[in-house]
Amino acid sequence: MKALVQRVSSASVSVGGSLISSIDCGMLVFLGVMDGDTETQAQQLAAKTLALRIFPSDIKPMDRSVVDVAGEILVISQFTLAADMSRGNRPSFSRAAEPIEAERLYSMYINCLRSSTCTVASGEFGANMQVELTNDGPVTILLDCA
Repeated sequence: MKALVQRVSSASVSVGGSLISSIDCGMLVFLGVMDGDTETQAQQLAAKTLALRIFPSDIKPMDRSVVDVAGEILVISQFTLAADMSRGNRPSFSRAAEPIEAERLYSMYINCLRSSTCTVASGEFGANMQVELTNDGPVTILLDCA
């Protein structure tokens, strides 16, 4: 399971021209579920996401978590994080989890995040989404729970 986390001052997701979700200051998380990923990994990755210290304090530029700053989180399913580029120029997605299992673990990850005090929004699983964001920093971190 992989999470590409971006610190944002705002982010939104639309499907077919209709706004689905939006957040202000916080994190935009692109979540890729891999074949063989487990519920335990989803829980661990959610805990790591919530604890990730990428927000500034008065002392350090990366010292506080999204929970510490009362930030919001927008989670977008992103199967392309499972891309295998070891052969040729066209990505293979054979490492991605099957859609039913991926959606189940995606939902579990979101529910784990929602157990915090953060507002958590999401995209539409499996949809062609248009994501807009203002990356703050920029700060982009790849979390990998293998």
